[in-house]
Amino acid sequence: MEAYSDFFFTVWIRFFFLLTPFFVLSTFLAMTPELTARERRSTAVRVTLAVMVACFVLYSFGNTLFSLFGITLDSFRIGAGSLLFLSAVHMVHGDDSAPASEKRDAISVVPLAIPVTVGPGTTGALLVMGAEVQHNWQVFVGLAALAMAVLCVGILLVCASFIEHIVGKKGITILSKLTGLFVAALAAQIVFTGVRNFLKIGA
Repeated sequence: MEAYSDFFFTVWIRFFFLLTPFFVLSTFLAMTPELTARERRSTAVRVTLAVMVACFVLYSFGNTLFSLFGITLDSFRIGAGSLLFLSAVHMVHGDDSAPASEKRDAISVVPLAIPVTVGPGTTGALLVMGAEVQHNWQVFVGLAALAMAVLCVGILLVCASFIEHIVGKKGITILSKLTGLFVAALAAQIVFTGVRNFLKIGA
């Protein structure tokens, strides 16, 4: 039982930071300034559902995609980790401006769910982490941990106005940049594992 709980917590914390919750929160607030509290909550729920579907698909079909395109897991680790690292650098040094959008009522899936929450780097990392599982119980526990991570991000978005009032925009920006540091460390680990295995270097 301890192995299940340890695996669940490990996957949950990795996924939570992988989804860059405070960067998403900052972007969500920047893109919905004119919405009422009820409209913001409704948008947050739609974003959460879209992210949930996207993450479940990516996490579940990593091995299938690798086999289809003839890509090895380690080579994909290197590429995905590099993209994820670039995303982390953007979070740490990038600006807080919101992506352009013509229709404010059509931002739930694009761009808030994809690519703000589930961007190229996150997509690659999800495929890698899903392909790494070796037992059936790890698949189900991993999906449960992923669902919990997405729900935690969704709760942040639902409570976006309250959090902004308590922490302030500068506080959210600081948390977003700190999240970028954790994502950079995760990206470096993914790249290191890929390079080590690719070159057959011992641990």
